[in-house]
Amino acid sequence: MNLLFDVSTCVRATSKFSECTKCVDICPVNTIEIVDNIPAFTPSACTTCGGCVGVCPTESFSLSGFSSVEFFFKFLEEESSELVCQKDLYSCLSVLSVEHLIAMAIASDNPVAIDVDACSCGGESPKLQEQLRLNIEEANFVMSTFSDKEILIKNRNSEIEKREEEVKVASRRSLFSLKGAIKSKQAFEEAVDADELKAFGIELSDISKIKNRVIPDKRKLLFSVLKRLDKPESYEVLATEDINFTSQKFVDESCTNCQICYRICPTGALSSDSKFSLINFDAMLCVKCHLCHDVCEPNAIQLQPGFEIKEFFEPSQRVLATFDLKRCNECGNYFTYHGGEQICMRCKIEEEEAIELHELARTRNNV
Repeated sequence: MNLLFDVSTCVRATSKFSECTKCVDICPVNTIEIVDNIPAFTPSACTTCGGCVGVCPTESFSLSGFSSVEFFFKFLEEESSELVCQKDLYSCLSVLSVEHLIAMAIASDNPVAIDVDACSCGGESPKLQEQLRLNIEEANFVMSTFSDKEILIKNRNSEIEKREEEVKVASRRSLFSLKGAIKSKQAFEEAVDADELKAFGIELSDISKIKNRVIPDKRKLLFSVLKRLDKPESYEVLATEDINFTSQKFVDESCTNCQICYRICPTGALSSDSKFSLINFDAMLCVKCHLCHDVCEPNAIQLQPGFEIKEFFEPSQRVLATFDLKRCNECGNYFTYHGGEQICMRCKIEEEEAIELHELARTRNNV
């Protein structure tokens, strides 16, 4: 397999203010670095472990010959529910994100078990094994709020068979039956846009792609599985730091409606109307890439302290902010009105510059 990189979906290509370094931080051989604000790597030094694929919020990185969607359906077809690095995948299991793990655990009839101790993909670096443990821990924590399913960690000190019996569900509901999965596989794959572009800089052909709103496959997969679950009788709220693949947000009064946040959101989680009079937010489209926070000059967009599990089962588009739009008395264009003189910022700046030039000319004439 080869490591592929699609610059058009990378949040760092969308804005120079992005501070995302997840791919750099996870790389066990330190071959990924940021060059001119864009991730770059040396193919010959890459071990194709897949760690960067698993942590990238927008799936900019991928491995040739590997599809998480195909792996998901293949996993459901097989009788074994135990996963081992380099055996069940020709890469590290850290290539599977928290969303992948939740989807697999919910869809499988048997408890999913992962042999974490068998992971030695990082060599002398423990990064991948640590990330794998963190992913399993987060997946189990999130699932505990709406399901009795659990991903089992197989290690040298555990009795996997005993724990499997403890967590087996008495009634086998056909929430995601094998036949249903096989039938929907082709339709699902057709809906997935798999653009594998290897690049280390922004080319002219990439500029138009950057403007596209792309929902990662892992989010589509998770959402399709959750739709087949019965809704819980009550919903819990998780601390925002305990869930790393989505978020809920709010906008405070310092927002100027500069429009940057919803114009550059890579998935369309943030949006507006045709008049740009409000800011909408859809938590199920948010991948917590932090880009909107990085570009917000007044730091007006914030993370909610808690994430409501209700969004998984009853997704909604919430209005974070509304704005009073008025026509500028000078140019006639609509602008966000904050009180005072009914003039847009552009005309106000031009007026101030004209006054300044007039004063400068009068001073020179007096001299």
